[in-house]
Amino acid sequence: MSVIAPKFKLSEFIKSLLDNIFWIMLLLTFVGLPAVQIVLFYIEMPVIHGELLTPFLAFTWLADPTRILPVVHAFMATDLFRIAAFPGFGFAALLAAGTIFVERKMLAKLQLRVGPFYCGKIEGILQLMGDGLKLISKEIIIPAKADKPIFWAAPVMFVGAAAAFVALIPVAPGWVVADIDMGLLAVFAVIGFFPIITILSAWSANSKFPFIGGIRALFQMVSFEIPLILSLLGVVIVTGTLNLSEISASQSFFPWIIFLPVGAIVFFITMLAELERIPFDLPEAESEIVAGWLTEFSGMMYGLVQLGTYLKLYAFAALFVVLFLGGWNGPMVVPPFPEEFLVGVEMGPVKVGPFPGLPLFDQAMLNGTLWFVIKTVGVIFFILLPRGVFPRIRIDMLLNLGWTKLIGLAFVNIFIALALLYAGVLGPGGLQ
Repeated sequence: MSVIAPKFKLSEFIKSLLDNIFWIMLLLTFVGLPAVQIVLFYIEMPVIHGELLTPFLAFTWLADPTRILPVVHAFMATDLFRIAAFPGFGFAALLAAGTIFVERKMLAKLQLRVGPFYCGKIEGILQLMGDGLKLISKEIIIPAKADKPIFWAAPVMFVGAAAAFVALIPVAPGWVVADIDMGLLAVFAVIGFFPIITILSAWSANSKFPFIGGIRALFQMVSFEIPLILSLLGVVIVTGTLNLSEISASQSFFPWIIFLPVGAIVFFITMLAELERIPFDLPEAESEIVAGWLTEFSGMMYGLVQLGTYLKLYAFAALFVVLFLGGWNGPMVVPPFPEEFLVGVEMGPVKVGPFPGLPLFDQAMLNGTLWFVIKTVGVIFFILLPRGVFPRIRIDMLLNLGWTKLIGLAFVNIFIALALLYAGVLGPGGLQ
């Protein structure tokens, strides 16, 4: 039986195009512009030519890019921008999305497969967008005997905990959502929520496979959190601070991995276990318990858990960079910005003063962000690599590794840090 494809009609295509333009213009008029006006009232307006800019005047400047730059610069200094865009949720979600695509393509190459290919002209680059639309459009199925309030809340809590973790990571000098003195303790506190959320979601599903996966996740996370915390004490000893920005700034001459390689190795292994990555993916072992504690999630609930998982992966990789790889420190590769700009006119180039609000970012911020992203992407690559080359280990081997070997190595790292401190190699009077 042959299927006749519908004929292309130019009139229908133009009609659909005009419909889309109409709805876009309608949304911009009744939603976009009022939203911009509301945001302008919450921004601390800049002073231009000795006069404080008003939100109404700033709103009229939207048509002139050179005049709206001071408003954009003021918006970028707000907490809303830092939380939603950079260096907070938006920046982390962008890197997480790239990580999902790169992981699928990298594993395909390692296993001599093609991977995502058809969705998008270049190597299936739009596959992630297609998967996201699919998850949004799919029906969310709740088990009949599930504890529905907890089951609904678990994915949201998981993403919230991952976002809180991201908020503590300094990306560049002065660019961090929550720069607190006890930043490392706050990281430990946030990490402690993940086992609780996992076991709650597994229990609330009222199904055997999620419950088995939740119990495995609880055992695994608890057994590896102790060596994870101990592995970072060496960095705290040699820096004398718990502030992540100060720890990153203390590595301007050398990264701490040079002096504390044992701590870096222990932290990396425990990080894989906390992320439930192969070879420590027992809570989600698909060949044994379907999908573990994720079995009963469907639709966008599953999508939220996946988003939280990759946000958590980015946060752990970024934390490794901040603690052991120098954070944002690196050679200055971004050229300095000119103090004046040349503008072409009929009488030739004329020097004018710098545009108000330019540049939006300073040289140190751009250079620090560049090195931070390069290092973080490198660490993410090494986190993804074991999935293509290592098998899953047994639960008894996992627990034995966490409770015996890694804890012993973590104490060795602490003794190394103390020896370096008291020998004067690091700390006051040393290389630092």
